[in-house]
Amino acid sequence: MIVYACQKLIIFMIIDFLGKWILSANKKFWEVEIVPSEWEACLRLVLSAVLGGIIGYERQYKHKSAGLRTNILVCVGSCLIMLLSQVLYGSVEGRTNADPARLAAQVVSGIGFLGAGAIIKEGVNIIGLTTAACIWVVSGVGLAVGAGYYLGAAVTSAIVFLVLVSLSHMELITHYDNLIVSIITEDRPGQVLSIHRCLQLNHIIIKNIQITAVASGMIKMEFIVYNENKLKRADIVNKLSQINNVVDVEVN
Repeated sequence: MIVYACQKLIIFMIIDFLGKWILSANKKFWEVEIVPSEWEACLRLVLSAVLGGIIGYERQYKHKSAGLRTNILVCVGSCLIMLLSQVLYGSVEGRTNADPARLAAQVVSGIGFLGAGAIIKEGVNIIGLTTAACIWVVSGVGLAVGAGYYLGAAVTSAIVFLVLVSLSHMELITHYDNLIVSIITEDRPGQVLSIHRCLQLNHIIIKNIQITAVASGMIKMEFIVYNENKLKRADIVNKLSQINNVVDVEVN
């Protein structure tokens, strides 16, 4: 616990240092040169790695699929693409109607493929949405740094880090108790209705149902339900087992 607190303190010190350094700059964002110098380009790449690492550290600490390395690579890559856009625009400026944002704009849509890979469906639960959102935001941070918008990039990184660290406990409050109820029963008329009534009387809301034949005269019903009253799984199994013609009940 003490180590984690020290690590957070170091990160906040880095954010504070970067904030003071950015605020001390004399140039406004709209006064930044279109094509940065080599020193400025290197500085932007390093800064993007630091800001991406701050967000990636929190993901790495929670053992998420896209951790420190992934977020740093996404942020640095986005920054490089923005720098490349500026260099290409500077080389043809005045000779064609080039759009310096066209190449960088592809990052916003293209990063969705990487984010989709972080989303995993386990039973009725979907995990990885926050990590995918982080990847998308980190790409935006990299683009901002590459464009020279240091203040916006630093503030966004600080906000994202604080949201990930401070608001994670709220997921426990808003978490829905989703369950998978598997029932093997005899295929009799009105059997589905009887099971539905039993669940409804116990305030268990059915979100989805799938019925498959498992043997002659036997069917398997798999319900995705929301346990509104937080009933114990053993109680749910007990109540469903009392229905006529029900052979087996499992709740996961």
